[in-house]
Order: sequence, then C-alpha cells, then structure tokens
Amino acid sequence: MTSNAENSLLDTLEIESAPNPSAAVIWMHGLGADGYDFAPIVQQLDLSHCPAIRFVFPHAPSMPVSLNGGYVMPAWYDLFNQDLQKREDETGLRASQNAIEQLIAKEKSRGIAANRIVLAGFSQGCAMALQTGLRHPEKLAGLLCLSGYAPLQQTIATERHPTNQDTKIFMAHGNADSVVPFARAQQSRDLLQTLAYQVEWHEYTMQHSVCEKEIADIGAWLQQVLS
Repeated sequence: MTSNAENSLLDTLEIESAPNPSAAVIWMHGLGADGYDFAPIVQQLDLSHCPAIRFVFPHAPSMPVSLNGGYVMPAWYDLFNQDLQKREDETGLRASQNAIEQLIAKEKSRGIAANRIVLAGFSQGCAMALQTGLRHPEKLAGLLCLSGYAPLQQTIATERHPTNQDTKIFMAHGNADSVVPFARAQQSRDLLQTLAYQVEWHEYTMQHSVCEKEIADIGAWLQQVLS
C-alpha cells in the first residue's frame, strides 16, 4: 500500500492484489470521501481467477460545494442542487476528467495497456468513470459504475469515442437511494443502451451504499473483463 504524488498528478492510494500487476482498476470515491474509502473492498473481492491487479484510489481535490452551503470538501466537481441534471459544473467535470486521463497515462507508462484498465467509481466517482471512459480515445477493459449517473448527457452522443463503443459497462444502484435517485440511474442506463452500449445492470435493496451481494457481483465481473 503506497501513497503517491508527483507533478500535477492526483494523490493516490495504491494496493496490488499480487506482485507485478498486468491490469489496473482506477477507482474514484464519492463526494466528501477520499481514496481510502473503497480500499477495504479489495480484500473482499474474489479475484482468484484474475491476474495481478493494481488498484489505484485517487483522492479528489477539496473545493467548496454549493449544495452543502459552500463547505469545502473532497469533490470531483461542484453540485448546485439535488436535481443533478438541471445545472451541472461542466468546468469541474472536465478538469477531473483530465486528471483521471493523467492517471490512465501513468498506468500505461508503467506497462499496463489501456485495454487492461478498468475505470470504477461510486456516486460522483461513478459519474467521473462514465464522463472519462466514454470519451477515452483507446479501448478500456471496462467501466464499473456504482450508485451514480452519467453527467453532461447532452454531449455524450457527439463526444463519445467509438473505440469504447463495445467496452463492457457494469452499472449498479440501490432501489432506496435518496442521494442519487434510482430513477436517475435508470435514465442514465437507458440513454447508454439507446446509444448501443453493453450495460450489465444490477439493482439491490439498499440505500446510497454497497452491499455484500454487490461486492460478489463486482468480483465476478472483474474476473470476466480482466481474465
């Protein structure tokens, strides 16, 4: 387990499932959390049929969040209201997209091909996985999207890169989620399916969280896309 900060790269926590990883999962946390939030999940995943994986958990920069009265906290972009779609922080979204692209480039510089990299995220982190992954100019291994939604939907059709048209997308959501409404996630799923993306949809009886069954499903999916 290491911490990393160099040049303008985001600070990250890294965990390798075994030495000499040949795949990577870049996993973005939710609003107000940090890279340590999902680190414990690595030990809970069944990766018995996977090659060695480097899990990269970046820490989002701290910024004032309008929805929370301007309180400064780790965030990938600003939130203006609970609607999530009525008004979006396009500048912040694109800045974080660029920061995540730098993390992809770093993994490539360490010998991991783009098609061996999964972008993952929870809540705001899920939004960033979709924002970045759909537009990335090289084929990725997959997009793991938990309890979130697709931002800047009006630009996806024109900005998406055809290289990732067939990249597998795992979307999961709690049907009692009061933070990112279940219907918002369904609407994002429907949009992606309309655009002919391969979306594997999972729903669970839970709120804005992660459950045991979901962790098992994530492990199975990672083995599918990285084996």
